[in-house]
Amino acid sequence: MKKDYFAKKYYLMLLLPAGVLLSYWAERSPYWVETIYSRRVFFAMNQILSRCTGHLPFSLAEMVVLLLGIIAVRVIGIFIVKMVTDKENRLKRVANFLANTLIVISLIYFAFNLVWGFNYYRLPFATIAGLEVEPTSVVELEGLCKSLIDKANRQRTTTAENNEGVMRLRDGRAHVFTSAGEGFSMAASIYPQLGGTYGQAKGVRISEVMSYANITGIYFPFTGEANVNTTIPDYMLPSTTCHELAHQRGFAREDEANYIAYLTCILHPHPDFQYSGTLLAVIYATNALYRHDPERAQLLTTEYGAGLQRDLAHRRLFWQRYEGPLENISREINDSYLKANRQEDGVHSYGRMVDLLLAAYRKQNDGK
Repeated sequence: MKKDYFAKKYYLMLLLPAGVLLSYWAERSPYWVETIYSRRVFFAMNQILSRCTGHLPFSLAEMVVLLLGIIAVRVIGIFIVKMVTDKENRLKRVANFLANTLIVISLIYFAFNLVWGFNYYRLPFATIAGLEVEPTSVVELEGLCKSLIDKANRQRTTTAENNEGVMRLRDGRAHVFTSAGEGFSMAASIYPQLGGTYGQAKGVRISEVMSYANITGIYFPFTGEANVNTTIPDYMLPSTTCHELAHQRGFAREDEANYIAYLTCILHPHPDFQYSGTLLAVIYATNALYRHDPERAQLLTTEYGAGLQRDLAHRRLFWQRYEGPLENISREINDSYLKANRQEDGVHSYGRMVDLLLAAYRKQNDGK
């Protein structure tokens, strides 16, 4: 009986190649992934999952990760002790440890694809939204930046400030989590794929650690929870929350989640969301312009209003406080994760949000 159990256990390793083959098929079948998996299977499954975990007043994902970390440390500790005390069976123990590790990886990878991972291969949001992404000139990019800066300056005047003159959330941080879905409801009237009823985003207790790792939020597919770093400044919280909620709705690509965060924020009825979304767009667009034409980008800084200048200066100082080795390690891990999910530009894929901003900007101007 025991031998049969172990023999069956090792069959679980086959889930790894099975997951790879399914991913290979999904990558080449975006239409089927979009129409069958993302819009039907995932849409129904994740609404139920996220609503169930959403009733919990804490992040279940955070508890799961901490528990798994403790279990992993304990298992590795036991393995090391037995390697030292049981010299005769070292080779057998190493083989068994590696086999069990491969089984765990196979289970996690296969489950990850089933509950969320296939969304990486759905149709691009540009296709869903009817936006034509195409090469553009620096002049057009500069025009986009000017338009966004002008909008951010106007929206900034409608927000509140703290004693340092930095934007603060008028209704507090809890209000962001409870009301972020309103932006998606507005956007769903234009793009139904952004609709649905999901659990709200949650702040996590280890937010300080996340800041040192340069992580503003994490979507955990196994619990359907959008987790947000609560140490980030007020002006970042609404757009970050909407970014993670975009993942919750099945938009896995980082560049698309950024654009959806911008879109749902500017469509949100609350001024704090509108400014946060536009500020996010300003940062990405001006950074893209700086990479291509530093002089033009530098000239645009003269158009920043006083409030916008204070917020951007505060943002630089905020992240400087958390610079260190953990940030670099986190960046490398995130880069590898993105590339493993066919986002070949790695962390640089975040910059492609600008292509969607330009496409929307171009469509808006053509309609005038």
